[in-house]
Formats: sequence, structure tokens, C-alpha cells
Amino acid sequence: MDEIFDKLQSVVDRYDELNELISDPEVIADTQKFMKLSKEEADLRDTVATYNKYKSVTSQLDDDEEMLRGKIDDSELESMVKDEISDLRDQKEKLEDQLKILLLPKDPNDDKNIIMEIHGAAGGDEGSLFAADLFSMYSKYAEKQGWQVEVVDKTDTEVGGFKEIVLMITGNNVYSKLKYENGAHRVQRIPVTESQGRVHTSTATVGVMPEEEDVDIDIDPKDIRTDVYRSSGAGGQHINKTSSAVRMTHLPTGIVVAMQDERSQQQNRAKAMTILKARVYDYYSQKEQDQYNAERKSAIGTGDRSERIRTYNYPQNRVTDHRIGLTLNKLDRVMNGELGEVIDALIVSDQAKKLENLSNE
Repeated sequence: MDEIFDKLQSVVDRYDELNELISDPEVIADTQKFMKLSKEEADLRDTVATYNKYKSVTSQLDDDEEMLRGKIDDSELESMVKDEISDLRDQKEKLEDQLKILLLPKDPNDDKNIIMEIHGAAGGDEGSLFAADLFSMYSKYAEKQGWQVEVVDKTDTEVGGFKEIVLMITGNNVYSKLKYENGAHRVQRIPVTESQGRVHTSTATVGVMPEEEDVDIDIDPKDIRTDVYRSSGAGGQHINKTSSAVRMTHLPTGIVVAMQDERSQQQNRAKAMTILKARVYDYYSQKEQDQYNAERKSAIGTGDRSERIRTYNYPQNRVTDHRIGLTLNKLDRVMNGELGEVIDALIVSDQAKKLENLSNE
């Protein structure tokens, strides 16, 4: 723990320094610098509070153990001290585990909003219907978290599903929870079109990308080809007579984003650029992740979208996350947005793997 204590003391020192800085009138006058330092201070607050509690518990434990080593004439008092020592040791152990987790390298994207893409995959119409069900599940989960969901783009199917739907989810720490949803989601159920009552298996894929700001990724304008054309969707005479739709192609990667939902070309350009930045960032970060995975088995949150991560079995009301071997017989509640138990288990498993990797270094 000595190495951990050294890190913790440096965190405390930086926290104290930040509190002085954000009280400085010159820093307060510089809004951008003040916001940046305030965010850093907020990020360290839990670690410092936990460390202070740990020191308090350790100090009290030392005092009690010193008292017990001396002579205690009162047997009732001796029993109380022993009980308190037992309780303090449990607290100390739990706090040590918390501190180890708090000191793990933080994913810089965790506090970002996300762009989520859901595609109906294998299974035709049933795959597209399942994509719509996943959209509903994530929307309800987001509502429970107090997040906002905006549909950026979608391609409907005749049966009421989605060939593709793109969402922007905004709120506190969205990426930190939904980054684990990357991958292929498999559904087993009797389709509404099945007359024989047979269970079919279909899939939909989910992609989760952090929303990228200008400071996060620079795309050379020379690398983007932009085409404008008339929108083909609903929207009356205006949307059909003007070239408001936008198609952007990132030439180095071949990534294409088409946007026609908004009434003006300027709005479509802005949304297309937001999606393009996220996809380009995701493309390059996935290449880095593949290289990392080749050297060491990765933690959970960055699975390839082709990897089957979860099965939703309707006849048995069962959901199984294959990465951590978690099975819950409450599919109805999960599809109603009660994803917390699954996501919490994924976070705990991810942290355990990172701690294991840290101890092996």
C-alpha cells in the first residue's frame, strides 16, 4: 500500500492546490481556466474525501488497539473496544478497496455525451423490430438517469422497426455507463409473423461513441468531401425543392454520413459533422484498441460490434450477458429500462480486471 499512499498524497496536494487556484481572483476572471480547474477539483473530490475517511478510521483503529494492549479493568469496556476494532478493520479494508478503484486510470471519455447507433442485423424484419425494442430500452434507461435523448437520424422499415437509428444521449457521465453496450445483441423469441409458434433468433448491433468536441479531434477540411442534394423524406414543398440534405465523406477512412432530417442545409451540415467526428474518432480508437488487445486481453468496455455480448430470451424471460456470465430472469424489467443491475455488474467486472492488470505490472 506504500505506493498507493504516495499517489494519494500527491492527489491531496493537487486538490489543495486547486482549491487555492479557484479562489484566486485572476483565475475566476478567466472563465475557461476556472471551469477547467473546477472540473479537475470535482474529479478529485471523492478520492480526497475517501482518503480522509481512511486516515480517520486508521487513526481510531490504532488508538483502540493501543488501548487493548494496555490493561482494561472494565470487562464491558474491553468488549466494546474489541467490537469497535472489528468494525474498524472491516471499514479499513473496504476503504482500501475503494481507494484502489479511485486511483485506477480514468477513461477520459467517461463524462462525455454519446452518439449511439442501433442497426437491425440478422433476421430481416425481426432484426429491425428488435432494433426498435433496444431503442425503447435505452430511451427508458436514459429517462431514469435524467438524461436527454435526441433522434439524429433513422431509417424505418415497413413493419415498424429500424434498419438503423442514430441517437444523441446527453447528461452526466453517459459514456461511463453505456460504453459497455458496444456489440451484437441477440434476441430469441417467436416473431409476430411466425404462424407455427417457433422461436427465432435475430440480432441487432449497437455502437456507442463519445461525442467529440473540436478540441478532441482535428479533421482537415481537405479530407472531407461534401455533397448536397434534395431531401427525399417528408417535410412538404420546402424540404423537397431545396438542396438541404448533406452527405459528408471522410476520404482517408471512407466513412460516410448523410443527414436530411433538418429543414436547413446549415443544420444538416452541423449534425453531419458531429456524427462524422464521432465515427472518425471511433475508427482510430478502435484500431488502437485492436493493437492493445493483441498484446493483452482487454477489459470489457471496448468490444467489437460483431462480438455477441448479450442474449435476450423472451420465452424464458431471461437476459444473459456473455462477457461476465451474468443471467437475470427479469427480461421484462430490463426491456423497460431497468438496466442498472447489468451495467453495475459490468462496471465492477471491468474494475476487477483493471486492478488485476495493475497488480501484474
